[in-house]
Amino acid sequence: MAPGADEVPADGGLWTAPNLITLVRLLCIPVFVWLLFGLDAPAAAAALLLLLGATDWVDGYVARRFNQVSEVGKAFDPTVDRLLLIVGVGSILIVGAVPLWLGLVVVIREVLLSIWVVGLLALGGTRMDVTFVGKTGTFLMMAAFPAFLAATDPRLPEWAVNLLELVAWGTAIPGLVCSIAAFVGYIPRGLQSLRDGRRAADSTVVDQPG
Repeated sequence: MAPGADEVPADGGLWTAPNLITLVRLLCIPVFVWLLFGLDAPAAAAALLLLLGATDWVDGYVARRFNQVSEVGKAFDPTVDRLLLIVGVGSILIVGAVPLWLGLVVVIREVLLSIWVVGLLALGGTRMDVTFVGKTGTFLMMAAFPAFLAATDPRLPEWAVNLLELVAWGTAIPGLVCSIAAFVGYIPRGLQSLRDGRRAADSTVVDQPG
C-alpha cells in the first residue's frame, strides 16, 4: 500500500513530531546534570530522570499514530535512550547513590552495545531494531536509578526513603536480567544484520549495468 498523504517517508522526515520530542528529551539531559550537581537537589534530578524515562514511549506512539515513522527516528530514539541511561547512571554513580557493581554493569553494557551497533553499521550491516526485552530493561532501569538517587535526599522522611529503596531494588533486578538477556540476543542478531547488509551490497553491485 502506498504511503498516505500524512505519512513521512521511511528514508526521511528529520523534523517530525516524534523526532522533536526525542530532541527535547536530549536537551533535558544537561538540566538533569545541573539539578544534581549544580543545585544539589537529588530528588528533583531523580524526578526529571524518571519523567524522561517514563515518556520514552511517547515519541514512538506519536510516530505510529500519525504515520511519522522514519529511519532517522528509529536511530535517534534509541541513541538518546542510551545516552540518557549512560549519563544518568554515570552521574548517580559519581554521587554514590547506587551500588558500584550495579552501576558499572549497566554502563559497561551500554558502552559495549553502542560499540557493537556502530561497528556493525561501519562494516555494512543493516540497522537493528530495539527488541521488546531490551526496551523493557531500559524502562525498568530508568525507574530503578531515579529511585536510588531520590532515596539519598536528606530532606525526605524515613518512610519515603524506605519505599524508594524498595522500588529501586524491585525494578533494578528484573531490569538487569532483561538488559543482559537483550545484550546476549543482540550478538546473533548483529551478525545476521551484517550478513544481510553485505548480501544487499553484493546484490546491488551485481544488478548494476556493465
